[in-house]
Amino acid sequence: MNFTYDFLEVDGKIRMIEFLDSLSIRGRAKVLATMDKLIELKNNNIPLKDKLSKHIEDGIFELRVYLEDNILRCLYFYEVNQKIIFTHGFIKKTQKLPRKEIDNAKELRSKYYRRISK
Repeated sequence: MNFTYDFLEVDGKIRMIEFLDSLSIRGRAKVLATMDKLIELKNNNIPLKDKLSKHIEDGIFELRVYLEDNILRCLYFYEVNQKIIFTHGFIKKTQKLPRKEIDNAKELRSKYYRRISK
């Protein structure tokens, strides 16, 4: 079975799509191409470098996308059957990953699991 990805929908919102819509066409293309690269590497069992993706904490990972002077971050977690679920994205403006973004990804993941367990 191959890895795939999807965007998390919570409360009728897909925050990853909202993030993508906020970007330029070039930015959107770069994020989607980087997601495809992540999937290709995972499917070919090639180790990911920290420059592309990194475990943050408690099963939350970040995908790093470099675009001109900005660093875009897309947070995700792994679901069963080799599915990657992207929670949301943001433009990183400081050296450190904002705590609120990590907590946001964890909360979105919790809502996802509560919804699918019903």
